[in-house]
Amino acid sequence: MDFNCPNCGHPIPDKVKTAVMLTCPSCDTTLYVQSDKLLNAGTSGEMHDGPQLFSIGDIVKLGRKAWEVLGHARFSYGRGWWDEYWCEDPKGAGAWISVDEGDIVIQVPVDESAEQPALRTNSRIGMPFEWHREHFRVVETGNGECVAVRGVFGERIVVGDTFSYANAQGDEGTLLSAETDGTGTAWFTGEWHDPFEVSGTLKVVS
Repeated sequence: MDFNCPNCGHPIPDKVKTAVMLTCPSCDTTLYVQSDKLLNAGTSGEMHDGPQLFSIGDIVKLGRKAWEVLGHARFSYGRGWWDEYWCEDPKGAGAWISVDEGDIVIQVPVDESAEQPALRTNSRIGMPFEWHREHFRVVETGNGECVAVRGVFGERIVVGDTFSYANAQGDEGTLLSAETDGTGTAWFTGEWHDPFEVSGTLKVVS
């Protein structure tokens, strides 16, 4: 089945067949997939120019795995912003690569059937807890707002969406994050990577 943007009629790449949300490459309208139809989700926001470590279409190697960058989302925390990239491996498994002030972390959702962490977005800084036999401590809490999106995503993200978050660091190097939009909490787990050790067919965009 061929897809076209409901706003401008531009043909949409085949990747939409496995996507949940994307932006039109012609008019930048945000679109989401529902019942094999593309529906308009509004504006894609303004992605202000600035240094970017990754671009859509890059193949990024982190550790032993390679990821294709499919989507780019920008979030504001009031004093500044950070970038997150939706990526997939060759088998179609998805992950988020986050870049904030040069630090890089790749995270995947915690399986909903797994043991839920004690981490909540209103947890106090320094709170200790144990999860999967690893000891964690809460290191950051805050609020974010989606301000711009580009590309293809494995979940629905809308400009203007707000959420609260908390990050906890494990004694074995694991980063555990909690996010809630008021309707429920989602957890993500991953690990940090030195930006100088990232390899692949990527480029720095200024």
